[in-house]
Amino acid sequence: MSEPPRRALIASPTRPAQVGAEELRERYEWVSEPDAERVVVLGGDGFMLQTLHQMLERPLIVPAFGMNLGTVGFLMNDWRLDGLDERLRRAKPFRVTPLAMIATTIEGERVQMPAINEVSLLRETRQTAKLEIMVNDRVVLPELVCDGILVATPAGSTAYNLSANGPILPLGSALLALTPISPFRPRRWRGAILPEKARIAIRVLEPDKRPVSAVADQREVRDVAMVEIAIDRSRELTLLFDPEHALDDRITMEQFIA
Repeated sequence: MSEPPRRALIASPTRPAQVGAEELRERYEWVSEPDAERVVVLGGDGFMLQTLHQMLERPLIVPAFGMNLGTVGFLMNDWRLDGLDERLRRAKPFRVTPLAMIATTIEGERVQMPAINEVSLLRETRQTAKLEIMVNDRVVLPELVCDGILVATPAGSTAYNLSANGPILPLGSALLALTPISPFRPRRWRGAILPEKARIAIRVLEPDKRPVSAVADQREVRDVAMVEIAIDRSRELTLLFDPEHALDDRITMEQFIA
């Protein structure tokens, strides 16, 4: 039998994750993150996203195998102490390409951030946001009055996007979901499905009177005037899943949950 891959362990600071990490450290051998070929992540979806964002900032990105000791755990496998080596050998890889968000503030500052699940624009006050939507440099919606709008990847289409009544996108579909959040006008517009190569730009109308923030997964830029969003093919992440709990199957089955 071949040697198991060198693995590092990363755990959320929550008590369940810390207890699980201690049990794993007693059972298996671990290396430091720079020496690892795999990373085992304990926690929930939020901690997995945080870990993946940290990995995007490193020169070498290694596959991540998550075990759920959080709440939802959509991006995680089931927690089990036994059989980790065999699970890592059998794990099915899924490659995730993040979005790149470039936000320009009212003051002219440009901020670039990656997003694995979605980029969302949200009103900052009780005033509704007024947004102009452009796709590939063409204005497709001159004015959207709403609480906000988001652009979701297939991996993120079952997160905030689904809560906002956006479509579920299968992995490998090469699509993005453009989903309004509480649209007021045009009232019947429910969003669009775009090819992943589309370049999306959202201009904030009346940004001083109706301030808007931009959020890339969990990181926020306030008082934006323009947000540009596109797939970043220069960086790719790999998530590992047990064959019986593959991410593509989970996303498919979400369409049948009432």
